[in-house]
Amino acid sequence: MKLALREKIDHSARLLFRTTGLLVIAILGGIFFMLLWNTVAFFLKVKPMDFITGTQWNPSGSKASYGILPLLVSTCLVTLGAMAIAIPLGIGTAAFLSEYAGKKLKNILKPMIEMLAAVPSVAIGFLGIVVLGPGIASLTGEPNGLNALNGAILLSVMALPTIITVAEDALHGVPQTYKEASYGVGASKWQTLIKVTIPAAAPGILAAVMLGVGRAIGETMTVLMATGNASAFPKGFFHSVRTITATIAIEMGEVPYQTTHYYALFAIAAVLFLITLAVNLIGEHFVNKFRKYQAA
Repeated sequence: MKLALREKIDHSARLLFRTTGLLVIAILGGIFFMLLWNTVAFFLKVKPMDFITGTQWNPSGSKASYGILPLLVSTCLVTLGAMAIAIPLGIGTAAFLSEYAGKKLKNILKPMIEMLAAVPSVAIGFLGIVVLGPGIASLTGEPNGLNALNGAILLSVMALPTIITVAEDALHGVPQTYKEASYGVGASKWQTLIKVTIPAAAPGILAAVMLGVGRAIGETMTVLMATGNASAFPKGFFHSVRTITATIAIEMGEVPYQTTHYYALFAIAAVLFLITLAVNLIGEHFVNKFRKYQAA
């Protein structure tokens, strides 16, 4: 009797997990199909080369233009700036927590870093407007500080908890025997960290970086508030920019249904989807490469 009941529970649990797994795949497939369908509808009205190489995004002008290039360059500019700040800070902090911080200090710092991830993006964007923006303007002599640099700094702060947490776990997971072997041949703690621990934890660190890049690319509210939202082609970090996510957030609520402008927003969303997919695939490739290297 108990055996039959246990088999029924196992069968029900297996069916439930299979259904939820298939449901997730179906939802993702539906999202991809919706993006693809509306993107194809857009390209029936606008030439793909005009969309890809166009240097002006002005759907509401007398002569509408749907060039994604300024939005794409703005997104890459803000993301690269954020990663240039977040990656060294994140990996350095993770190394400090893993190898140098005492137990008491680590127990204080780790929860504080993880709590930073709970700060709403709108609050960070507000700080960018009222604190960081005026500071950048006064230091650079620009009319205002709502520019790509402002967005990059804020996004780096938002990506730091993810990078630090995942990288610290990767460093902590390196076998103690690796470090003991390094100390045994006379290496210092710093030499062991640079030449043994970090290379051994490289797959986890790379995964942390990829998660940080995904966090920065997909952020909407912070860049919408802090980057100035100028859809002109960006000329540098001190110019106002508008990212793909900010464009979708600003324009989707006002655009008429099933117009060229409406389909154009799905097209730039599809581009963002492909960028995120490419980042994940590249990260997975290098993670597997490092794993094969370690196995050898």
